[in-house]
Amino acid sequence: MKLLLIEDDPMIGESVEVGLRQAGFTVDWVRDGRAAELALETGHYGLALLDLGLPRKDGMTVLKGLRQRQDSLPVIVITARDAVADRVAGLDAGADDYLVKPFDLDELLARVRALSRRQAGRTENILRVGALSLNPTTREVSLAGQPVHLSSRELSLLQALMHKPGAVLSRFELEEQLYGWDEEISSNAIEVHLHNLRRKLGPEIIRNVRGVGYKVVAPDALHP
Repeated sequence: MKLLLIEDDPMIGESVEVGLRQAGFTVDWVRDGRAAELALETGHYGLALLDLGLPRKDGMTVLKGLRQRQDSLPVIVITARDAVADRVAGLDAGADDYLVKPFDLDELLARVRALSRRQAGRTENILRVGALSLNPTTREVSLAGQPVHLSSRELSLLQALMHKPGAVLSRFELEEQLYGWDEEISSNAIEVHLHNLRRKLGPEIIRNVRGVGYKVVAPDALHP
């Protein structure tokens, strides 16, 4: 999943960005409110982490603008403002969660995963498509109970496809979820990762919908 980190403090921003990427997330990081608005209007994100004390435009204004556009993007406010009134104001303005600095990275990751589950309508953390399962917390994949070892990029690609079972994702959408602004993408990167996934999982699990994109098919439903 691709996240937008909106944080002006370089030390906090860098540590959170590194932690999120190590946990398997793709991250774009902006450092002021106007840059945040531009990213939110033009990018495709699964969740935003929003500081309130931003330069150029404060985080509360950014949040209110997002909700006024009827954008339902999940937002976790991360801020040093710990008064009850501030928390109430943030939640009433449309935040889905509120985390006060300083916070533990593991707690932030747990909240991101929980909000992602709620957004997808799931009650458990593990993603399942037939006999194929993926645990985003431990980053373990199994097929029919047998572990499957994937590279970090392969795992992120599989997670994107399994996040909404049956949904067809285009190559552009997959690139958006797997790569940040500062990463170069070769023209056939997605195809290479898909080829490797098919080699490890079986050729029929990931289907190519011609002219549209790709989707995961339940392994135990391939042959009626």
